[in-house]
Amino acid sequence: ADHCPLYRQSQIFGRAGIDLDRSTLAEWVGKSAALLEPLADAIGRHVRMGQAIFADDTPIRMQAKGKCATTRIWTYVRDERPWAGNDPPAAWYQFSTDRKGEHPAKHLAKFKGWVHADGYSGFNELYRSGGISEVACLAHIRRKFTDVFQSEGSVTAEEAIKRIAGLYGVEKEARGQPPEDRVRLRQANARPILNDLDAWLQAQLPKISGKSELAKAIRYALTRMKKLRPYLDHGFLEADNNSAERAMRCVALGRKNFLFVGSKGGGQSAAIAYTLIETAKLNGVDPQAWLTHVLGRIADHKITRLDELMPWSYAAEAA
Repeated sequence: ADHCPLYRQSQIFGRAGIDLDRSTLAEWVGKSAALLEPLADAIGRHVRMGQAIFADDTPIRMQAKGKCATTRIWTYVRDERPWAGNDPPAAWYQFSTDRKGEHPAKHLAKFKGWVHADGYSGFNELYRSGGISEVACLAHIRRKFTDVFQSEGSVTAEEAIKRIAGLYGVEKEARGQPPEDRVRLRQANARPILNDLDAWLQAQLPKISGKSELAKAIRYALTRMKKLRPYLDHGFLEADNNSAERAMRCVALGRKNFLFVGSKGGGQSAAIAYTLIETAKLNGVDPQAWLTHVLGRIADHKITRLDELMPWSYAAEAA
């Protein structure tokens, strides 16, 4: 939760006169992760029961044969708070040694619904089955134009950013409202903006060099907007994939501190820890207090009653 690697924790304890070797801490982490894995799996099942989830991945280094290999952490987030859903939010993390599309296909093999994701081709395997539908990310479209504007000062890129801001203005108004109200707002206010943006971008493309960064941004936007349109018709969908991107911040901060995971097992333990800690935070629960509560009970707790140990159950009990 605080992105502090074990060797630093060992040094901190040492200054307090407590001798805790890094290997001892690593053993505790590994055994705790193994004990808590059924709970992390249950959170994963909860995530996959949603109508729509957010998906993303990020690189993380793993120590292998004297050097570091690039591996991946994947996240899948269920968050229904923007449309006043009744089910609690949760984030499920998985680890893999590469970025092949077979991994998200395996992770979401039993999921049926909508997936918010970026344009990474590895996610395409998900959509071939027909049970999963794709929703593109407006933030990724905007980011392409932002990069062009910051590097070139392009007036066209600036105009695209302003038009996209209009779409986000509608989303600000729709946040927290029930699905049917969100659909009405989007149909009345967002659809015309998106239609105008589409037509305007198509008109700009012939006016500029096809090899320019601006042309690449426009082509990307035109391609992805076809997959973005479902959010206009479904109030339980979002305009972007920011829920997953926020869920990846903990990994990005962590890898700046611990630099790499020590093994495949270490990566899997990290995924379990992130699942538990980030889900607790999403539910407004102190991860340390909740995990202390869980670790005192889980060894003798019936696996058929894991719902009783979930962070939202803990929050309700504490209240």
